[in-house]
Amino acid sequence: MTITRDDWGIAHVRGHTDADAVFGASYAQAEDDFNRVETNYLVSLGRLAEAEGESALWQDLRMRMFVDPVRLQADYAASPRWLKRLMDAWADGLNWYLRTHPQVKPRAIAHFEPWMALSFTEGSIGGDVERISLSQLQAFYEKRPVAPSAEERGAKPREPKGSNGIAIAPSHTADGHALLLINPHTSFFFRSELQMTSDQGLDAYGAVTWGQFFIYQGFNPHAGWMHTSSGVDVVDEFAETITRCGSQTCYRYGGRDIPVQTRTVTLRVRTPSGTLAEREFSVNATRHGPIVRADGDKWVSTALMWKPIPALEQSFLRTKAKDYAHFLKVSALQANSSNNTIFADRKGEIAYLHPQFVPRRDDRFDYRHPVDGSDPATDWHGLHALSELPQVVNPSSGWVMNTNDWPWSASGPDSPKQAAFPRYMDMVGENPRGVHATRLLSEGRDFTAHSLMTAAYDPWLPEFGVMVPQLVSAWERLPAGSRQKARLAGPVALLRNWDDRWSAQSTATSLAVFWGDGLLERVRPLAKAEGGSLYDYLSTRVSDGERLDRLDAAVNRLVHDFGSWQVPWGNINRFQRINGDLTQSFSDAKPSLPVPFTSAIWGSLASFGAKRYPGTKRYYGTSGNSFVAVVEFGRKIHAWAVSTGGESSDPASRHFTDQTQRYSDGNLREVYFYPEQLQGHVERRYAPGE
Repeated sequence: MTITRDDWGIAHVRGHTDADAVFGASYAQAEDDFNRVETNYLVSLGRLAEAEGESALWQDLRMRMFVDPVRLQADYAASPRWLKRLMDAWADGLNWYLRTHPQVKPRAIAHFEPWMALSFTEGSIGGDVERISLSQLQAFYEKRPVAPSAEERGAKPREPKGSNGIAIAPSHTADGHALLLINPHTSFFFRSELQMTSDQGLDAYGAVTWGQFFIYQGFNPHAGWMHTSSGVDVVDEFAETITRCGSQTCYRYGGRDIPVQTRTVTLRVRTPSGTLAEREFSVNATRHGPIVRADGDKWVSTALMWKPIPALEQSFLRTKAKDYAHFLKVSALQANSSNNTIFADRKGEIAYLHPQFVPRRDDRFDYRHPVDGSDPATDWHGLHALSELPQVVNPSSGWVMNTNDWPWSASGPDSPKQAAFPRYMDMVGENPRGVHATRLLSEGRDFTAHSLMTAAYDPWLPEFGVMVPQLVSAWERLPAGSRQKARLAGPVALLRNWDDRWSAQSTATSLAVFWGDGLLERVRPLAKAEGGSLYDYLSTRVSDGERLDRLDAAVNRLVHDFGSWQVPWGNINRFQRINGDLTQSFSDAKPSLPVPFTSAIWGSLASFGAKRYPGTKRYYGTSGNSFVAVVEFGRKIHAWAVSTGGESSDPASRHFTDQTQRYSDGNLREVYFYPEQLQGHVERRYAPGE
């Protein structure tokens, strides 16, 4: 098999078999960033503490409560032969890379085994397991109080994890071709861009999460798929009543006392001296899942999807789907728990699909909180059939979309009706990006690939369209002689006359974001503690005085840090990539690039999650737009894309930052999908190890 690097450094991998292509893909990813490949498996295998020490111990234990290496090895042995071949090739590719690059020193995994691929089968950022509180897990197993982290309290700024997906039917495009927008919002440098081709029908291009061997968000010559993190409830907690039955610890279920299951989990932890020490934990579980915390005198267990073989099958097979019917057939594996899917194909079909793993539950119970584990009525009762899930297929509106919001606005008037479904089908509601996308798509006609790109970077910030009038009204209600009214007259006038749109030159964007960030500090802990909508709290739980005081604080911060409260947004909001470290250290003294778009919190479709860091006054982004692609499904596929920064993690490579300006400008480059497109754009062609 061969790897062809184009003039952006992107690997186009071709092999005779699918396994050949998988071998080359894993090798190419290791070339670009072995550190991220290994780190993802340290996380997914519950082995991060072997590299990072005690700080990762509880994260590892949380993962190992579900990931058992012995069980995964048995799952590998029971896997279909075709899937085994792929897992073998995946491990061989990484091991061949290490063998041919002896200068690369792994942090903990010196040899990859094929079964390890079953620990990391779903490519989204953050798995279902991350909903379990680490501080509460530690408190339970160490039998002592542990203070929650700032993030768990909601006090720490947190960019929404999510994405945008849009598909437009031929009836609403200028050339009669279906269009697809692929716009994941993740931590930067979370995925690579890659093409995988074989003589067995594989020909997929798109974003690959480091270390996985399937195109997670992308397209093939016939169809394209975009995944967005879903608000469906697929992770539930059960409050277990603990009893004693003889010498055993038991839990009550259906009027019976059943022994609590226990097993020993052994973790290895790197010590400050560099050696490895072992820590043993006796972990508990009930029929519902592992015990992860206590709630008063109850123990709380967590139930979530764990279907590694079907999950890996579904993730790979959908990359070979030729149309909607084929894609739906693969979805019948029902091993996708966390992703909505936006789909488009060359036949002109478009669709919104809900996650296929949705447990059937009694809707009398509120699963947002722990339910009574002793009552069999609260159990999961199988899975909903695909026909019972919210979906939209070929709507008359001509479009489908999702922005991590509810499915009830996926296609305007053709959206699923909320009243027809159990309430657990969505737990997050609407968000400003959904409002934004709905307006653009409802008003748009005769879309082209380039007008869809423009829409993906539309600068409207709808949340400020709600918040600024509230601020202006609060200011107007101040007494005429108020010092605060006089002091804030200029800033209020700037925001009143603003069109609620970002730009690098906009001073109003800077003032609005600083003011909004201050309000978030006020309401985020409330929303977290009470389980309410952040946007409802911004609208209804902030007083006039707080709105005005936060504007005062924003003005003062701008003046203190930048010498004026009228500072162009691009002077503040910056992209900086200094080295290939997993966690960047930012500096105002080092080169950076202005980025005009803002956090997704305010409704910006193009997302840039940025904040100040120790020693900086400027904001530096670490998450948001990470791969953006627009695909046109004509007689032949035509696609454009851009990735954050560049394909390589090596600062010495010209592909370390060669896409940075395009990323900031929203200037997507042509994708070289077909061999004839690659002609004249080949930087290097080689076999792994050469």
